Amino acid sequence: MSPENSKQNTQVCPTCGTRLSQSATRCLVCGTELSAKAVVEKKATKKVEKSVQATRMPEITLGLPAALGFIAVILLIGAGLVYGGLSLSGAELQPSPVPTATETSLPTATATEVPTNTPVPTPTELPPFDYTIAAGDTCSLIALNFGISVNSLIILNNLPVACNNLYIGQVVKVPYATVTPAPLPTNTLPPEEQAIVDCEKVSITVQENDTLSSISLNYAVPMTAIKEYNGLSTDSVFLGQGLLIPLCERAATPGPSPTPTNPPPYAAPSLLLPADGGAFTLANDVVTLQWSSVGTLEDNEIYRVIVEDITAGQARRLTEYETDTKFIVPTTFRPNDNVAHVFRWRITTVRQTGTDEQGQPIYTSAGADSLNWVFTWVGSAPQETPEP
Repeated sequence: MSPENSKQNTQVCPTCGTRLSQSATRCLVCGTELSAKAVVEKKATKKVEKSVQATRMPEITLGLPAALGFIAVILLIGAGLVYGGLSLSGAELQPSPVPTATETSLPTATATEVPTNTPVPTPTELPPFDYTIAAGDTCSLIALNFGISVNSLIILNNLPVACNNLYIGQVVKVPYATVTPAPLPTNTLPPEEQAIVDCEKVSITVQENDTLSSISLNYAVPMTAIKEYNGLSTDSVFLGQGLLIPLCERAATPGPSPTPTNPPPYAAPSLLLPADGGAFTLANDVVTLQWSSVGTLEDNEIYRVIVEDITAGQARRLTEYETDTKFIVPTTFRPNDNVAHVFRWRITTVRQTGTDEQGQPIYTSAGADSLNWVFTWVGSAPQETPEP
């Protein structure tokens, strides 16, 4: 049998598509009735489905990105239309106010500043500096020039008490002078006490043959004022007694044109160097005398320096005049032997009152003499005794 004849003698199940014999009335696979009526209905149903499928609309299939883009375009177009309509009508969109929570500020604690004590600066002590001994230098002169004490110089350099072993070129340690702080201001004094403080006074020492009356006449100050300022109960004064003369109590010179008078006698100068009893050896080529100033001298006033060699058998005296408060004893006055000569010196303020026949100035005393101090000076080394 050919394949074509076999197909004509078979039928196909309309439900599952199983090929069956032409005489079969039921599908052996799905059980569908294969009667002529069922076959006709099945065919009619397929024709109706085909006719219905022919009239369906075409389907459009879009991917996800394309769909999202299409939706975005639609939204933009709608938003543009709404914005245009609002612009034409003049209406403005106002954002709805959103209520915000109000913060309640809490009180802050204020820090109380605690006062701190300001530290008081303390002076830093400077180390001593080196000083090279020059000609004429002594411990007293070095101490005076640098404003220190002789004891501090001796202790710092481990020198002997007499301080007589200095030599030219020697290096010694010199401490810095201690600065004394200025006193704090005091309260204002009463008028009576302030007048006493402001009064110009001069200090004198009672000399031989001085009386309270002569002192009063010499300074043109009443005796009562001198007694009051010095606490004297009587008119008696004693040799060497110190007195304060209140110049502010001086009586005015009578007359329309008072004659100018010379300044009052000056107080006795205070001797400074060398110390009383100081010793100078062969190492000291010169001796420098120093004293304190008694004030501003006038043009015709000057200091008189008297140096006397009071060693036994000597009668040498040196008298010089100096405007400064320092005098260097010349080398020519140095002793020539190896004996320690004793020299006595004093200072007096004098005033020139004229000139003599040779044109030399004539000086008169303008104040009290200073104390008499002494020093020793060895002139030369001892001579060796020749051997017999």
